[in-house]
Amino acid sequence: MKIAQIAPIVERVPPKKYGGTERVVHALVEELVRRGHEVTLFASGDSETSATLHSVYPRALRDARIADVYGANSWTLLNIAMAYEMQDEFDIIHDHTIPLSLPTANIATTPVVATMHGPFSAANRRLFQTLRGPGIVSISESQIFSAPGINHVATVYNGLPMEHYPFGETAGDYLLYVGRFSMEKGVHYAIEVAEQLDMPLIIAAKLDPGDQAYFRNYIEPRLSDRVRWVGEVDEEERNKLMAGAKCFLHPVTWREPFGLTLIEAMACGCPVVAFNRGSIPEIVQTGVTGFVVEDTDSMIDAVSAIGDISRAACREHALSKFNVKNMADAYEAVYQKMVP
Repeated sequence: MKIAQIAPIVERVPPKKYGGTERVVHALVEELVRRGHEVTLFASGDSETSATLHSVYPRALRDARIADVYGANSWTLLNIAMAYEMQDEFDIIHDHTIPLSLPTANIATTPVVATMHGPFSAANRRLFQTLRGPGIVSISESQIFSAPGINHVATVYNGLPMEHYPFGETAGDYLLYVGRFSMEKGVHYAIEVAEQLDMPLIIAAKLDPGDQAYFRNYIEPRLSDRVRWVGEVDEEERNKLMAGAKCFLHPVTWREPFGLTLIEAMACGCPVVAFNRGSIPEIVQTGVTGFVVEDTDSMIDAVSAIGDISRAACREHALSKFNVKNMADAYEAVYQKMVP
């Protein structure tokens, strides 16, 4: 099958550091190529892929400090336009840039599968309900709950090639947060839990310009020798931190569509304690791979009981449920259903 994969060009594929969507796209593309498909990847020029690479810009836009990096900048629009301009060369287009690309995808003559990696919201719901040409794939059951009346064709959980992630059989003495600074990610709650338990907390997170006020008001005054921000780390350093952490804290305050860092932490043997928001109960098995909790008080209790969780069970759950084979099998089924 001839398949186009359209990735965001904010980060390269795979990302050097932060970039969940790009990490998933890379895993899917490599597996599809391995299975014999002819895959064309539309991504930044510094991307590393076994597929045929088409790019409109030589490197990731965030590295290049392009204005409006997450919005409708001219390079992002050109990346989308190039893929759809070439649509007759493909059996199917798999678009990872919606909702930005949705008006273009809606009038495509080649079948389009579009994975929604972000949340369905009041602001974009009508767009999806009106432009029903592409088949929409959600990345969790919780995500699709808030988007009735759209052309939903499947739910496909994200998967990664995690077999080579380091397994931390023995827990260290620190708590860990990995992601980005923002109110919706709730990093300040992780700090509160660490302070209440008098435990070290390592924060490996990126700080975007739009989140500077949150960082200054909620995070920076509480940093110390025991609450350390180590910056935005690469995959190797992140995996080392996960393999050695006592547990992974994920106190999100929004309906998170998925939580890629959760499956990565579990693959390293690190139990997860996360707030009960959005997709979290679909990813974390309470009492088996960690705990799904309602607030900081119950998060504190869960961390205190984290020794009851088998780190081997965490790894087995992540590798068996959220692997690349499962993800690629599900997408192939969607492609076959949509291609005449």
